[in-house]
Amino acid sequence: MLTLPILPILLNSSTTMSTSDIAKLRAQTGAGMLDCKKALDEAGGNYEQAVDLLRKKGIAKAAKRADKVAAEGLVYSYIHGAGKIGVLVEVNCETDFVAKTDKFKELCNDIAMHIAAAAPKCTTREEVSGDMIAREKEVYTEQLKAEGKPEAMIEKIVEGKMGKYYSEVCLLEQPFIKDEEKTIEQLLTEKTAEIGEKISVRRFVRYELGEGIEKKSTDFAAEVAEQLGE
Repeated sequence: MLTLPILPILLNSSTTMSTSDIAKLRAQTGAGMLDCKKALDEAGGNYEQAVDLLRKKGIAKAAKRADKVAAEGLVYSYIHGAGKIGVLVEVNCETDFVAKTDKFKELCNDIAMHIAAAAPKCTTREEVSGDMIAREKEVYTEQLKAEGKPEAMIEKIVEGKMGKYYSEVCLLEQPFIKDEEKTIEQLLTEKTAEIGEKISVRRFVRYELGEGIEKKSTDFAAEVAEQLGE
């Protein structure tokens, strides 16, 4: 039977690797396909260095716990601005022991603070409603048409804009307020490796005082005149 050769994936002008390298690295570390590809890229194609990079970043260790059940943890509350903003967030881990540690509580506090400041709409992009996605795509499409962008390019540009949209509204894809070089998802990966248990965020709610209430605008001059009986 004819076997087709594995085509190399071009990483840069001086480094190539095959899909078999990625598959081997993924099988050994449990890391995702993109993480493996990035590690091999950074390592210049050197397999052992790529393994070390994944281990140093905690990705390999965290990936091995991806299938673990994280049903313990805390429902953590955070109040900001003298009662102006309130957050409840459920952060999960594997054991009650870890949930009681200061390190885990500190993480819960950081995530709750982030939610208060960044005001995400949902936890993951899978939770974004179809109506919201359709509305955003329609707005972007009409904007690009008005700018005179070629029809053949519009769909690709819209997908790029949607990626930015998800990074604004989805908690796990938002840049962490304390370190914008990493996302909340990357923070959880780091903490999973550091703590040694799967750490995840299941859900949250954010309340802001007066949110959704239509405030009556006041004509101050008319109010004074009314009080004076004019």
